[in-house]
Amino acid sequence: MRAYAAQPPLALPPDVRLMQATANAVFLAAGLAVCAAGVAWVMRLPVFNVKAIRIEGDVARNSASTIRANAAPKLAGNFLTLDLQRTREAFEAVPWVRHAVVKRVWPNRLAVQLEEHRPVALWADEDGNDRLVNNFGEVFEANTGDVDDAGLATLSGPEGTSAQMLAMLQRLQPLLAPLQAGEIERLTLSARGSWQVSLDNGAVVELGRGSEAEVAERTRRFVATMPRVLATYQRPLASADLRHTDGFAVRLQGLGTAPPPAPGAKKR
Repeated sequence: MRAYAAQPPLALPPDVRLMQATANAVFLAAGLAVCAAGVAWVMRLPVFNVKAIRIEGDVARNSASTIRANAAPKLAGNFLTLDLQRTREAFEAVPWVRHAVVKRVWPNRLAVQLEEHRPVALWADEDGNDRLVNNFGEVFEANTGDVDDAGLATLSGPEGTSAQMLAMLQRLQPLLAPLQAGEIERLTLSARGSWQVSLDNGAVVELGRGSEAEVAERTRRFVATMPRVLATYQRPLASADLRHTDGFAVRLQGLGTAPPPAPGAKKR
């Protein structure tokens, strides 16, 4: 018997291979298009419309219904297509809302965790319209008439210094308390970095320039000295200037004094 060697399969001509590859690509593209259309159709089904928004966290300044009414008109899309970043921004645009965390709850709800601003000071704008400063030192827009504490101190300084000024206010308040000349009504920071305190009894104290620690130490020494001065003259403080190198100048109501500064001493 004669044996025959197996013949290799004939290779397809290049044009036939190209036609097959083209046909496969067309079928694949058509399949993907059908799948995409199906996904798009499913994503538009009414079942995925957002049916409820659950508000959690801080709602002391706004009711949950008020927050929904403010934010909901700004939401675009349904449960599957909502942009969570833009949705978060819509809730954070509601007055008094500092931060929002938005989560999807299957299949058609949103859960929103809110953190409200906690006002601790006023911020004086150059245009005369006061804003508020929260406990993080951030300036925010809100109706100042909604603030329960009418004794908030006012901060006045260059834009972007609110956190620095709040830290200084919180450091100075306990230092000035023994002076018994009133609470801090206004803390001012000049463009050159010089600090000034206005007390609610009308007294003004020039604290000068320097680091927070330097200004605080200068204030501490001043407050430690003042009881003797007030006891001697029996008059309330009108103003003080702590910018002298070797002491400070004081003016009492109805009386002016200028102790310690040495001749030629420079001001800070």
